[in-house]
Amino acid sequence: MTGILATCAAAIAVYMVAVWALSLPLRDASIADVFWGPGFAFVAIVAASLSPPSARATLLVVLTSAWGMRLALHIGSRWRKKKEEDRRYQAMRATWGDRFPVVSLFTVFLLQGALLWVVSLPLQAGAALGAGSPLGPIDLLGVVIFASGLAFEAVGDAQLSRFLADPASRGRVMETGLWRYTRHPNYFGDALLWWGLGIIGAATGAWWCLLGPALMTFLLVRVSGVSLLEKDIAGRRPEYVAYVRRTSAFVPRPPSRDP
Repeated sequence: MTGILATCAAAIAVYMVAVWALSLPLRDASIADVFWGPGFAFVAIVAASLSPPSARATLLVVLTSAWGMRLALHIGSRWRKKKEEDRRYQAMRATWGDRFPVVSLFTVFLLQGALLWVVSLPLQAGAALGAGSPLGPIDLLGVVIFASGLAFEAVGDAQLSRFLADPASRGRVMETGLWRYTRHPNYFGDALLWWGLGIIGAATGAWWCLLGPALMTFLLVRVSGVSLLEKDIAGRRPEYVAYVRRTSAFVPRPPSRDP
């Protein structure tokens, strides 16, 4: 187990350095977001290749690859349309100036690599220990939770994409479909599917791997997800203030009436 954890950490470091090298000629650190999802598929494959063959390792590779590729296609499509670096990285580039390419290696790419390693603990544990027990009811529960989260994320993303593509939606707030029940159905779905993967990893007895989905949930709610996105959105979309009063930030629930 320790050897697999160490090897996956090294593989992730190489992966993120390669993505960083790609960002330099593009002058766009946003490429890190495109490669975030596939990074987990990469870890699942590395962990499985280092472990005794098992149905659980194969299952984790299939599930993670399906999620990672879908997310990469979604973010990649959005990235190509914007044709400019994300505002977060633009601000960092303005702060660091000519030093940003080197600084970004550590503050963007390798930092994301470290987070990727922790979040992917269920993939590493499930592969390393998967041969010790057959798939069972706990794994099935994990698959159901994963599928529910993936559907929630994919549908939420699709609904928002259609909304943003409509010129009549300019300056307005998306509050139909899944967005009526949570302000961030895509983030909720992302967290949910990682808890599904966590349960599959923990089915081996490695309950410590649930640190992965716990960290992902924390990041989505408190760091790079809900908190960051809503930091200044009310200034750009005045209707958002009322939307916040009516709608749950993360966990879906029926909207409340405006006071």
